[in-house]
Amino acid sequence: MTFWSEKKVLVTGGTGFIGSHLVEMLVAAGARVRVVGRLRKGTLDYLAAVREEIEFLAGDISQLDAARRAAAGQEIVMHLGAKLTGIGYNVGHSGDMFYQNAIVNLQMMEAARLENVERYLSVSSACVYRRTAPVPTGEAEGFIDDPEPTNFGYGWSKRLAEVQARAYAMEYPMQIAIVRPYNAYGPRDDFSWEMSHVIPATIRKVFERDRVVVWGDGAQLRTFVHARDVARGMMLAIERHPQPDPINLSSDELVSIKDLVLTVRRLSGRDVPIEFDTSKPAGQAIRGADLGKAQALLGYQPQVTLEEGLAETIEWYRRHVMPPQANGR
Repeated sequence: MTFWSEKKVLVTGGTGFIGSHLVEMLVAAGARVRVVGRLRKGTLDYLAAVREEIEFLAGDISQLDAARRAAAGQEIVMHLGAKLTGIGYNVGHSGDMFYQNAIVNLQMMEAARLENVERYLSVSSACVYRRTAPVPTGEAEGFIDDPEPTNFGYGWSKRLAEVQARAYAMEYPMQIAIVRPYNAYGPRDDFSWEMSHVIPATIRKVFERDRVVVWGDGAQLRTFVHARDVARGMMLAIERHPQPDPINLSSDELVSIKDLVLTVRRLSGRDVPIEFDTSKPAGQAIRGADLGKAQALLGYQPQVTLEEGLAETIEWYRRHVMPPQANGR
């Protein structure tokens, strides 16, 4: 038997992008999975492959009673539920991003405590880091200065979640792990114009527009991590290091935004022009993780290369998102 065999595991945000990959991996590992979320049209689409093997509970975990119902009887809670958006929304809605994310973090961990959950995963973010953090960025940088300004509200909400994890682990008999994922991407990502991050937004522009406009000069350097690698790291954190000690989850491939866009264009087979708009916010000049802690404590190593992951994500977009008229462009 493995660690996960027959474990009762609640996944918040389990119907979403990374959460659905995590749910599939937990089911494959033998866990008994419950997913909580708001029931809307299409809510369970990403869980079609495992729908008969999981329990779905409709509920709004920003409300303590709903969060407690979800956590009741569970041995492990993996809290992925969050409001995630692109840079444009983050810049103009710091208050909303702070409140919406802080409230679900506070309520869900309190619910897990009240329901005597043994292990808890607090999903933080690389957005906790300051703009001028050295690269590769180690976990000790997480509370120095303010977070990157374009993620100010969201970054502080994640710092708050980490403080809550530390405080709860001090006072209560809970084993709480903290992970800080970097820029995740992959199949099932959010491709909406309003909320998408750089990879899905770029894919849509390449296929659906007559030119690709990139915010900034394209020199910004980033690491991108595939959703399955993030999910794998989350499982390792709960299993091997359930301590309120943050661990970066990322890849070790540093790429410029310009090269990323060129790669998406090449893999798409679309010869569209690319323009750079330096009047728009570009975020940090460079952001990349130090993975030493994840490797030492978890045995974590990303398995999906950026080239492989981009090709897979583009194919998913073609099958599930691309409008028919884009085919003939």
